[in-house]
Amino acid sequence: MKLPLPAGDFQAYLFDCDGTIVDSMPLHYIAWKTALGEWNCPFPEDLFYSWGGKPVDEIISTLNQMNGLNMPVEEVGVRKEGLYFDLLAELKAIPEVVEHIDAQYGHIPFAVVSGGRRNSVVRSLTTVGLLDRFETIVGAEDYVLSKPAPDAFLLAAERLDVAPANCLVFEDTDLGIQAATAGRMLSVRVPSQMERR
Repeated sequence: MKLPLPAGDFQAYLFDCDGTIVDSMPLHYIAWKTALGEWNCPFPEDLFYSWGGKPVDEIISTLNQMNGLNMPVEEVGVRKEGLYFDLLAELKAIPEVVEHIDAQYGHIPFAVVSGGRRNSVVRSLTTVGLLDRFETIVGAEDYVLSKPAPDAFLLAAERLDVAPANCLVFEDTDLGIQAATAGRMLSVRVPSQMERR
């Protein structure tokens, strides 16, 4: 399957990480189910996918409110990340996206813009041998308003010194596409694992 790009002379590519560069969403869901199961907190798979791009702490806080729970946000977040790291040996890159990274690497700068924490992004990209391709990583620690707000993408454009209108965003979630559009950036939707079969 090819991943067609919109027409334009783009000066930078901005990539989400989970579900976009790396096929990590199924592994993250396993980690979430295990970590939240320890607190008897439900997390239906359709809700997990609809929240793609939402930072870990925000997910736990929202689940607390929805379920009348008082899970310790930091502790559960660290536990969930640890469980994800235990599964990293199974992680693979998404070939359709890597094709575009390979085609433009060295010609234009790349950034990763993630709802995940930087250490999670770094470990994922290191696992698939792509970390050195990116000039900068914008992680959940770097902004206040998460996707669908455009802040994370705008920060990446600023760090690369490229006007937002000249950036192309690669995203797998609705929240991410909305954030790119809010930042006046064109985007490419990366199909989910199920859609790519």
